[in-house]
Amino acid sequence: MNELNDEGMPREPRVNGASEAPRRPALLVILAVIVGAEALVMAGVVAWLLLELLTVRPASYETALAILVLAAISAVFLAVVAVHTLRARPWTRAATLTWQILQLVIAIGCFQGIVATPTIGVWLLVPAALVIVLLFTPSVVAATRRE
Repeated sequence: MNELNDEGMPREPRVNGASEAPRRPALLVILAVIVGAEALVMAGVVAWLLLELLTVRPASYETALAILVLAAISAVFLAVVAVHTLRARPWTRAATLTWQILQLVIAIGCFQGIVATPTIGVWLLVPAALVIVLLFTPSVVAATRRE
């Protein structure tokens, strides 16, 4: 029988009376891992910005502090989204897509302008594109669909 667990995902069949673990689609796990990696990178950015704030005099302390706070909020946001993606929560698709679109915009900006840094643009563009593709795969949509 194909019963659903509390999270709305199919249950594993019981073997020798063992508890049932939810089956997560492999693409959902890959999606969560990529978003989790993005959260770790943002945490690294927060650490770097904090070190810079403490060791180098910024042109504006208010601006530097605001950027630090926004980066910290982003890191926490991505970590929460990654955890809840593993739990197959429906709202994570919209949250993840929003972040990836922002990341794509920043990546495109890295290819243009006076201080263009195409290498960073590629590092932002590739995972964002991969995550957007994963978000719309049938197994991820089915796992995170609200029933």
